[in-house]
Amino acid sequence: MSMESTATRLVERLRAHGHEALFAGGCVRDKLLGKAAHDIDIATSATPGEVQNLFPRTVAVGAQFGVIVVLEDNEEFQIATFRTDGAYQDGRHPTSVTFTTAQGDALRRDFTVNGLFFDPIQKHVLDFVGGQEDLKARIIRCIGNPEARFHEDKLRLIRCVRFAASLGFSIDPQTWDALCENAPTITSVSAERIRDELVKIFTHPSRVKGFDLLDQSGLMAVLLPEIDALKGCEQPPEFHPEGDVFVHTRLMLSLLPDRVSVPLVFSVLLHDIGKPATYTLDETGRIRFSGHEGVSARMTEDIFDRLRFSNAETESTIIAVKNHMAFKDVQNMRVATLKRFLARPTMDDEMELHRVDCTGSHGMLDNYFFLQKKQEEFSHEPLIPPPILTGRDLIEAGRQPGPLFKKILDNVQALQLEGALKSREEALEWVATQKEFTTIA
Repeated sequence: MSMESTATRLVERLRAHGHEALFAGGCVRDKLLGKAAHDIDIATSATPGEVQNLFPRTVAVGAQFGVIVVLEDNEEFQIATFRTDGAYQDGRHPTSVTFTTAQGDALRRDFTVNGLFFDPIQKHVLDFVGGQEDLKARIIRCIGNPEARFHEDKLRLIRCVRFAASLGFSIDPQTWDALCENAPTITSVSAERIRDELVKIFTHPSRVKGFDLLDQSGLMAVLLPEIDALKGCEQPPEFHPEGDVFVHTRLMLSLLPDRVSVPLVFSVLLHDIGKPATYTLDETGRIRFSGHEGVSARMTEDIFDRLRFSNAETESTIIAVKNHMAFKDVQNMRVATLKRFLARPTMDDEMELHRVDCTGSHGMLDNYFFLQKKQEEFSHEPLIPPPILTGRDLIEAGRQPGPLFKKILDNVQALQLEGALKSREEALEWVATQKEFTTIA
């Protein structure tokens, strides 16, 4: 059974017990736009207690706001009681709610395109806020007074950008003016909620429009001042004819495929944020950014900590940022070093970062194609096979454990990767020829 069929059945059950019930919000917007809904929310006149009494499997995720999650057919459906909100004191949540009618519920929502209801039984739309007209005109507009809507819930500031970008809509002038005026207040929203919205914006195929709206509204300067600081940071024109670091970063975003990972898109955004701090002119007057990749990596760690990213996403992004300049040396690496380089679990994203970095600047992709060729060449066996020699082997050969063990094993592995040593016996024989284990292969 489809999600919509299951949701319709829930509506029928609510109505059978005398309650009004309708599909609400984003699922209605997406249905009218011909898009598949990722979830279906239901609004009803039933109180939270009445909803819980009607359905056997429920979770009271927001009962104080009239919201109950109903579990049905391996799907989750939020069923919310029609409500109006009391005063907002923290810029996110009302201090109280009052249960009301469908029209009253629509009037307390954020944007007109999200304030629509749909009757799945009679198959018609209920529109109390002009949402259908704005859908046709492709406009994001606050319901009622934009200043009041943004004052109530500061998260709506960045959600406005996300909806405009992902839907390809324009923003109503009054709504836009209020958004720009209130952009500095976004800091009252939790880091986790801001992170989630930024991830949705930058992982969506419309990420460049999202980037531009964040910039033009002033939200970028508040949320990611490190990116805003890239404006006017000039680069050597022979390598970066496209312009300054900000222009380069935006261009790279436009070159990414539609589907991207979080580490990839954020490594694109952050790989050069250390350039303003490392900008120098050498004796010939040429612009230099010595060590900017290390500075960028440390700044990336600070940003990801600030926005409460997961440890895994943080680590993968930092690795990509820190190593993005190493690609210029790949054709001069010894085979063992190159195999270790390619074996990193982040390599797919790092390769894509390198591709758009080059394409968005000097256009030279020789290192990218070299690595692609090497990946194919090395694809017939593991890049890093099991070691032919271990510390236990050295001990069994009569060697005393110590600091040189790692040095010996690293050298043996390098020779193994290059095909010079193929067995444990060959490795032990090689070790025996190394004076005090200090000779570097």
